[in-house]
Amino acid sequence: MSRRVPDLAVVALLVGLVVLLWPRTHRVATPYYADAALTPGALNPTVRQATIRSTICVPGWTKTVRPGAEYTGALKLRQLQEYHAHGPPSAFQEDHLISLELGGAPSDPRNLWPQPRPWADHVDKTENELREEVCSGRLTLAEAQRREWALKHGDNR
Repeated sequence: MSRRVPDLAVVALLVGLVVLLWPRTHRVATPYYADAALTPGALNPTVRQATIRSTICVPGWTKTVRPGAEYTGALKLRQLQEYHAHGPPSAFQEDHLISLELGGAPSDPRNLWPQPRPWADHVDKTENELREEVCSGRLTLAEAQRREWALKHGDNR
């Protein structure tokens, strides 16, 4: 019996260390939502259900429409003030409300907003999953856009 007590103490100590030292990337990101008045979203008119095979479903297509860092960096600084966001600009990703992967307008300020990390990284996974569903035919483009809009605005409908 006396042998089990030290074993349990060691296990408890190890569990405590794992919890304390677990990398931040493994923690669940705190949700952060866009303001629908400031960032209502906007669509790229060239991306429609009929054009997905020549646009969003083409590997690398988003690189051809992504705005430059000079533009998004300046916009992020302005929008951080509009959102009354706190912290360094590097803690935020200027992100598309409707992602380029789902046909969001690339440079329209109504479709861009300062999304904090690590929430931005968490949402990127969902954007990619929705794009895969659209390109596989399991989901319509409009439904994927609706789901992404709801996710980023905190609308659970």
